[in-house]
Amino acid sequence: MMKKGLVVYKLYRALTHGLSPLIRLHLRWRRFLGLEHPHRWLERLGLPSQPRHAGPLLWFHAVSLGEGMIAVPVIKHCIRRMPHLNVLMTITTMSSFEVLSKSLPSGIILQFSPVDTPTSIHSFLDYWKPNAIVLMESELWPNLIMDASRNGSTEQGIRFQLLQAPPYIINFSGDLKYVIEDFGVNERGRIDIDNLRLELTQKKVWMASSIHSGEEEIILGVHNALMQQQPNTMTIIVPRHPQEGREIAKKLEKEGQNVVLRSQNEKFKPGTDIYVVDTLGELRLLYTLTPIAVIGGSLLPGLSGHNISEAAAAGCAVLTGCHIGHFSHMVLEMQRSNPLSVHQVSGKLELEKALIELFTNATLLEARRRAAKEAFCQLSCGIVENIWSLLNFHIFCRLSADESKSFRL
Repeated sequence: MMKKGLVVYKLYRALTHGLSPLIRLHLRWRRFLGLEHPHRWLERLGLPSQPRHAGPLLWFHAVSLGEGMIAVPVIKHCIRRMPHLNVLMTITTMSSFEVLSKSLPSGIILQFSPVDTPTSIHSFLDYWKPNAIVLMESELWPNLIMDASRNGSTEQGIRFQLLQAPPYIINFSGDLKYVIEDFGVNERGRIDIDNLRLELTQKKVWMASSIHSGEEEIILGVHNALMQQQPNTMTIIVPRHPQEGREIAKKLEKEGQNVVLRSQNEKFKPGTDIYVVDTLGELRLLYTLTPIAVIGGSLLPGLSGHNISEAAAAGCAVLTGCHIGHFSHMVLEMQRSNPLSVHQVSGKLELEKALIELFTNATLLEARRRAAKEAFCQLSCGIVENIWSLLNFHIFCRLSADESKSFRL
């Protein structure tokens, strides 16, 4: 098994090395299309744009915005426990850069991650020389991991992780999806949210978040059914990709819906019953405005769900569809903690029925909200400290010991 895996890795390494010139051209094309940062796209080739300060450096790598946001509380905790620690955060998308550049503590180095070619990875590692890498989620980049192992970690151990790791190599400290950052809101943002909350006071509010293309049809159908029984319904739609918000709003307006788009900063008009959020980085705040959250990416075949913990942390009654992929373990954990914490529905009719029941049964709504919050609190307890303990034991204590030996010598 291991021999076969190493052959595959060597083939992968040779292929990525041979394709390096084409990958560079591809990055230039993406820059032209606005998909790469106009001034920092060379970071994707392993060329740094910021200085590397002396001292130990911990590298966090996240692919998506969600993974990046999960890393923020861990980074803050590490800095609190070890103030002189250098922290490097790498991301891959422009949306991640836009949000994380405002969310990370000052002093944290934010860079675009290098593409997984031998030259880019070597250039990156040779400059930054990280003492440890924290890969968010389970995404593996062979060149990154193998080259990093040669610069520090035991190569044989890393190979086992790539191929088939024995239990003593992998440490489980808890699911980082349950780690939710306590974020601060500036005065302007607080006033904005308070005003929005005031406008929603007399409404029956529910939110459909992380909605993928095609799911808006289901949400609209449910909205229309709710309006027949609850004319003061307010449906908040948060597309998975904010740029799709404007198209969704236009589509709904053509169908006669009274829609307000968040990016336009409009007040609700009489009769407004759909609010489309087309902005980045506000989802956690918006969950505090609604008692009910339907998590999208789960209502159509081929989709694979999204993180439900943010809604649960805000004390929402949490609903999701059945197409949830690897998030199924999270749903099961929450339901084991409290059966009322997450309600799965099989489609439009079940979602309709569940929402009507929550709107008309205040006791059930409160029970589901409390269950979601309690399950989240139970499952999230101690995760960040556990991660710090692992990092401290395996990395920083050894660094301190090595420094002491060097001093004695």
